[in-house]
Amino acid sequence: MRRVFTMVFSVLLLSLTATAWRPAAADDAAPRPLRIIAFGAHPDDAEFQFGGTAAKFAALGHKVKLVSATNGDIGHWKMFGKPLAERRTAEVMEAAKRLGVTTEVLDIHDGEIMPTLENRKTIARLIRNWQADIVLTHRPNDYHPDHRNIGLLVRDAAFMVRVPFYTPDSKPLDHNPVFLYFPDNFTKPNKFEADIAVSVDDVFDQKVHAVDALESQVYEGGALGSEQTLVDKQAGDPVARKEILRRTWERRQGALAERFRETLISFYGEEQGKAVKYCEAFEVCEYGSRPTRDELKKLFPFFEAADK
Repeated sequence: MRRVFTMVFSVLLLSLTATAWRPAAADDAAPRPLRIIAFGAHPDDAEFQFGGTAAKFAALGHKVKLVSATNGDIGHWKMFGKPLAERRTAEVMEAAKRLGVTTEVLDIHDGEIMPTLENRKTIARLIRNWQADIVLTHRPNDYHPDHRNIGLLVRDAAFMVRVPFYTPDSKPLDHNPVFLYFPDNFTKPNKFEADIAVSVDDVFDQKVHAVDALESQVYEGGALGSEQTLVDKQAGDPVARKEILRRTWERRQGALAERFRETLISFYGEEQGKAVKYCEAFEVCEYGSRPTRDELKKLFPFFEAADK
């Protein structure tokens, strides 16, 4: 009897940890749109890190949700608490509208999200209820405790989203999503390695327009801003400040394109890869499904022209 139980358990464990990705489609003849959920620590992180690629997915009819793990209620130098949380929620709602995606802000205080069991269950439910094929978040080694902790929470949910009796009030996934990390510049204990890089040249203006909605952060400086920030960013002039914002993001996304040039070339080919001006990049988390290169191309259906 014990031997039979061991064999059954082994089969179940193998099925839960299968590494091959497949979309959660009920009918292979008519696959449903991909479903993507991205977790940022604050009401701006997912938009900053994934906004361009999110817009590309949405334009193709795929379903994208951006989640802020905290309400951002201390992320400003002059205002705080409920008024700031409400303001930042309104900002990401407007940004989501401009990107063509949906958004949600969790009611957890900024600076206070912890890797608790209850928070892990919340994240697992969100992933399950969205029926996610792709899940994105911060790496667990990062300068900000909220970034680290949401990274841990999402990573720790990677296996649990398929376990039948974990959070039984939500339906377990019948597939293992691909979990991806946003890029950062930290090197200890290990540096970010881009497994995929996506050109956002064609949606760059749209991304800047979306980020423009995050006024408390991009024009007023967020938690570390000041009266001088308002002057430097020309916060009172909508036209001038947006041009400054555009130049800022040209530098930021341009630096990513140079940093991950070889990855861009590997996906787009020599000519197109060298021509990319702006990009977003992501690293596969080994705790979720581990897609092959061809599976990554199916998950990110932006490389057709390069393959022809």
